[in-house]
Amino acid sequence: MATIKDVAKRAGVAVSTASYALSGNKKISRATSEKVLAAAKELNYRKNGMAMDLKKNKTKTIALILSDLTGPFYSELIRGVQELVLEKGYDLIVCSSYGDESSTAVKFLRETRTDGVILLAHNIENSFIQGSAREGFPIIVLDRYVTGDPNIISINVNNVNGGFKATDYLLRQGKKSVAFISGPSNSVDSQDRLAGYLDALKHHGLTPFSKWILNGKFTQEGGYQATKMLIHQGEMPESIFFANDEMAIGGLEALKENGIRVPDDVAIIGFDDIQLAPYLSPPLTTMRQPKYEIGKLASHVIFQVLEGVRVKENYSFDTQLIERESVK
Repeated sequence: MATIKDVAKRAGVAVSTASYALSGNKKISRATSEKVLAAAKELNYRKNGMAMDLKKNKTKTIALILSDLTGPFYSELIRGVQELVLEKGYDLIVCSSYGDESSTAVKFLRETRTDGVILLAHNIENSFIQGSAREGFPIIVLDRYVTGDPNIISINVNNVNGGFKATDYLLRQGKKSVAFISGPSNSVDSQDRLAGYLDALKHHGLTPFSKWILNGKFTQEGGYQATKMLIHQGEMPESIFFANDEMAIGGLEALKENGIRVPDDVAIIGFDDIQLAPYLSPPLTTMRQPKYEIGKLASHVIFQVLEGVRVKENYSFDTQLIERESVK
């Protein structure tokens, strides 16, 4: 069995550098990290982080790694994953990807602590995921495409089309201008929804304005602050497309504080259709994505791979416009 010294020798680096790279330490350059990960993969190096059933070589555990454990988006996704995992007699560990080289998420990817991982975490880079893949250890990646290894399967929502439909709907309702409140810059979801937004503006012969494209970080507070920035600029758009519902909640609060009525003065649309969306004032028009179904498919695919069944490299879901009272 290969050791970390073998990996360091193959990569041409110090043992300490190899250790940092294998742990995902951001202090190591991307080029060096990729070289070490490639060497580890060639040598089939794997740090053993948990005792296993030696007869079956299985931990009977699946890890679900999320960017954040606090947002309302995740509850339906977790429920979809959990139902099948427990039905199969496995344990499910849910953890956040927040942290550095010592984070639990990194250990679940790099060490033999689980039989597979379902990953929805935009702060874990593609190269690290690719370096963690190995035979018999499926990694199901949600909301982005990661290629280069048959043990990595992507499940995506068509966010470009969803962003287009949300923006197109506002414009077809007679709104002459649409602002866009985005998520984090490293979020593929947000980038795709922005691309759909821009496509729809172009389709309607409109030019995007940078002052109306703001980052709300996918959080309620971020949506609140981004909406306040729109208001302070002095020229409000006729409608706002929030790239998720949490930001729309914050945006609603900012608009109310400034006496701006929804939908009479400004129409707003969100994305996700979280459980709270119908109960807001006014009830939120939004793009629904099938969170429960995505979780269910992710766990179904991971067990197919573990059972030796050949699966597709990627799967896709569509979004659905849910019309409520925040647009008229």
